[in-house]
Amino acid sequence: MTTPRHGERPFHIVHIDHTETDNELVCSLTGEKLGRAWMTIMTDACPRRVLAKYLTFDPPSYRSCMMVMRECVRRFGRLPQILVMDGGPEFSSVYFETLLARYEITQKKRPKAAGRGGSILERMFGTTNTQFFDNLQGNTQIMRNVRQVTKSVNPKNQAIWTLESMDEKLTEYFYEVYDTIEHPALCQTPRDAFAASMSKMGSRLHRLIRYDDEFKIFTSPTTPRGQAKVTVAGMKINNIRYWSDAFRHPEVMGTCVPNRFDPWDAGKAYAFVRGNWVQCHSEYYSTFHNRSEREIRLATDELRRRKGRHSQQFKITAAKLARFLESLDAEEVLLRQRLSDLAVRTRLWAIDGEGQTLSQLASMRAEPPASVSSITPAGDQDSEEDFPEKLNKPTVKQLYGEF
Repeated sequence: MTTPRHGERPFHIVHIDHTETDNELVCSLTGEKLGRAWMTIMTDACPRRVLAKYLTFDPPSYRSCMMVMRECVRRFGRLPQILVMDGGPEFSSVYFETLLARYEITQKKRPKAAGRGGSILERMFGTTNTQFFDNLQGNTQIMRNVRQVTKSVNPKNQAIWTLESMDEKLTEYFYEVYDTIEHPALCQTPRDAFAASMSKMGSRLHRLIRYDDEFKIFTSPTTPRGQAKVTVAGMKINNIRYWSDAFRHPEVMGTCVPNRFDPWDAGKAYAFVRGNWVQCHSEYYSTFHNRSEREIRLATDELRRRKGRHSQQFKITAAKLARFLESLDAEEVLLRQRLSDLAVRTRLWAIDGEGQTLSQLASMRAEPPASVSSITPAGDQDSEEDFPEKLNKPTVKQLYGEF
């Protein structure tokens, strides 16, 4: 009861929510109309600062939650103490709650039908629409009165923005423009309020998190059981089998191991074997590589629907799924989802410093690596002095050097 409703320091109480953007987007490769994107925002209630944002064509899911958490750690090297959210099913997933428990984050849900509980974020959505989306060509503001819409002013016919360009400008708006405009509730800019509060309350270096492979694995989803059995054919995740040379060990064969899979690359997965996370690859790596989990699920549903017309007993296997993905029929069904995933993946790789040209992404079908690399979790061998220096971006010195 003594805690202020908006917290008393940065990263104390943080809000997270999704909204559908008010702008029609097109594909950067073909110019096809892809519709409106979904935006996920994480904002700090105390300094009113936008900590992270994520833009995608997929509806709200655990993927959006995981990616916005990654963005927050990439920028600041830490996660909030209390996370406020609504009652959406994506916030109740096993993957998301496991991540919160792993990093000791308190989950606080707003009451149902009580938007005032998230007034900080709801006001942010309205400000973003007024200052950003409503000033772009292809915005859907006119659709509030459908009788005024004609072919010449229809937002679908006026769309020129791509997801990559939209995400780039939205990043600049949140992190450079909105962050440096005086907030009426603070009488100062969110950036200045954040810096002043951090200087007064302390930087709390023990809350820092490395943006490394271990963190990326923890922000990847797992199966409903959280583990899979290792056989001579490998472990099975979402009807696809994965193999690693680490499975050959007699202590591992026949046991159930914890697993994770990359939602943006169905060609690889991770297994926790003998104290280490090892990378596993599918037997159809060249087919599943760079295909998202959502694309695989759409292909599975389409394949089951087609085969269900002729047979009541039909089992989905990786071989059948791979053949279907390579067929011409799958191209028409999955083209739209593939273009959407390509737009998101291009922007993500550009942010992580692994960006590639669109032509390279369109033709990319890499061969499986010759050997499986092991990823060893960070241990306790690092001292407190060199801990901040091993953060990829940003370092503590860069964040708080001025204090």
